[in-house]
Amino acid sequence: MDIKESVISILASNKPDVLARIAGTFSGRGFNIDSITANITRDPRITKILITTHGDQDTIIKIEKQLNRLVDIHQVTDLTSLGLPLREMMLIRMPMTGENQDKIMEIVDRYRGEVIETGAGYGVLELAGNKEDMDNAFAALEQLGIDDFARTGSITL
Repeated sequence: MDIKESVISILASNKPDVLARIAGTFSGRGFNIDSITANITRDPRITKILITTHGDQDTIIKIEKQLNRLVDIHQVTDLTSLGLPLREMMLIRMPMTGENQDKIMEIVDRYRGEVIETGAGYGVLELAGNKEDMDNAFAALEQLGIDDFARTGSITL
């Protein structure tokens, strides 16, 4: 079977230890979490968790079944086949000097990003887009010397 990236949406009670039990479900069965994003919904009692993982169709079905068995899980949905737009965001701090600033700005403009902060010889960049664009932007900027970065997992509605 084909191994593919899947994004699983989980609606869970906003309680201590729920996220740990979800992560334990993955690790206890040998499934890897590539990225995880979580936040409360409009109802502060409910948290929406998006997990990106890899597996064949049977593996994803097993993951869904295991998650549905957990207490405090209200809904589990594999969003992959729904064709929803997936987005990621990155913040990148890197040196910005006269010699590399034009190259950095060219990359930032190409990926519709922006410089959100500047200081003595550095800049903080914000970029958002699909995974492929973020991978490409990161690879291009990495050649110019990234000091630090943070990257979200995939998000969708």
